[in-house]
Amino acid sequence: MGISPEAFRKLQARVQSPKRRPEPLNGLPPQPASLRREVVLGIDPSLRGTGWGVIQRQRGTVTALGFGTVHCAASLPRSRCLVRIADELRTAIRAHQPTVCAIEGLFFAQNLQTALIMGEARGVCLLAAAEAGLEITEIAPRKVKQAIVGFGGAQKSAVGRMVQRLLGLAEPPQADAADALAIALAHAQDRSRPGLECRRPL
Repeated sequence: MGISPEAFRKLQARVQSPKRRPEPLNGLPPQPASLRREVVLGIDPSLRGTGWGVIQRQRGTVTALGFGTVHCAASLPRSRCLVRIADELRTAIRAHQPTVCAIEGLFFAQNLQTALIMGEARGVCLLAAAEAGLEITEIAPRKVKQAIVGFGGAQKSAVGRMVQRLLGLAEPPQADAADALAIALAHAQDRSRPGLECRRPL
């Protein structure tokens, strides 16, 4: 099939002209990552005291939306504890609508039984977050302390005080909830400082 000289010139001009950049959605420029709203659910899993905390990061400001601890008495059977953890995390997710979840990474445990129990608690936490369709990342405990306190071997009390200060809370949260908020804060710092690389996608 032939092409006329005029049509050929138009085609050539179109190919040689500078490429136009696609128009941004809704006519607005893409929003910088630092200005986007992100709601992070931090989880510190444990069979008898799973801590959770939800923070919001937007325009360089971080605020706490909610936090707490899933307490399970020593007399409560392990299976019932797992159900309670999953149920309370689902309630927190529905209430605060997080966009991403950060969970404490695996740590070395000398006692095999302790490691198995921790794995069970961690599993139901991951299930609750995955059911909600959240992106899930894990952060090693030492990296959380390094990001929040500046020292990977920091005590829980130091983590709690720094969490209180960073979030402007009236008093330090209970230890497990403070750890969960610290995990969420470390994730938020990692997002805003790509070179930090604390987190690992799951």
